[in-house]
Amino acid sequence: MNRILITGAAGFIASHLIKRLLDEGNFVIGIDNFYTGSRVNINAFLGNKNFDFVEHDVIEPYYFEVNQIYNLACPASPPHYQKDPIFTFKTCVFGVINALELAKITGAKLLQASTSEIYGNANICPQDEKYFGNVNPIGIRSCYDEGKRASETLVSDYNRLFGINAKIARIFNTYGENMDINDGRVVSNFIVQALENKDITVYGDGSQSRSFCYVEDLIEGLILFMNSDFTGPLNLGNPCEFTINEFANYIIKLTSSKSKCIYMPLPQDDPYKRKPDISLAKEKIGFSPKYSIEYGLMKTIKYFRERYICS
Repeated sequence: MNRILITGAAGFIASHLIKRLLDEGNFVIGIDNFYTGSRVNINAFLGNKNFDFVEHDVIEPYYFEVNQIYNLACPASPPHYQKDPIFTFKTCVFGVINALELAKITGAKLLQASTSEIYGNANICPQDEKYFGNVNPIGIRSCYDEGKRASETLVSDYNRLFGINAKIARIFNTYGENMDINDGRVVSNFIVQALENKDITVYGDGSQSRSFCYVEDLIEGLILFMNSDFTGPLNLGNPCEFTINEFANYIIKLTSSKSKCIYMPLPQDDPYKRKPDISLAKEKIGFSPKYSIEYGLMKTIKYFRERYICS
């Protein structure tokens, strides 16, 4: 039985990871300060003898006897990480330092949840791990983009200096059940607006593109990566690409909505193209998404309809 620590345990992705790891017979310790995470996401685990939860802010040091650490703690959507940008940057930097120090002391493997946002407004598409990115260091998104880039620097330096086993997973747009209705990202926004037959808000002219990965595929990739000898950086996502206009119309179709698209100004530094090159993930860990976009979206639509729209 592995003893596994998950920071940001009450978050959307972490809640799916906890379920999978518990189902596989591991002992899981979760920590979260509920800045963006929801207690609802961990309620189902609280009676499990193999799960412990501690309310804690990762900016402050902590200690647990574990042999794996998934560092997922950080506000991840623009409305959340821009709310308090200094706190976001501290979470990225101090949070990963504390996780790395624990890995150094215990000898645990560590997986750092980085992001496709380290590529910024990319000049190449798809983005591969050799691309250094095109990031504005002083913009409204910089607290997150540069915070995650700094966390990658720290992981790499700890590996070089101390010989620990710390991995960098660059997570691309992920969606699924347990997303927050106020997440502020395109999947949750479009689904909720469509279910309520409200205007769907498209920022810019809708020609910009995104690629969407169902959460169960991402969880498989994270676990494969953790259990491999490779340290990355490694892109994890689904290369299935939509323009925002295409995606909005697809959501309208799947929900049988009467919604229409309205167009608003594009936010500062919003990336124009976001699509992962996952060739390295296929080669190094055998990762390949298996869930279709229709399957994942129908599961997500059902979740939002039952939890929020019809409650």
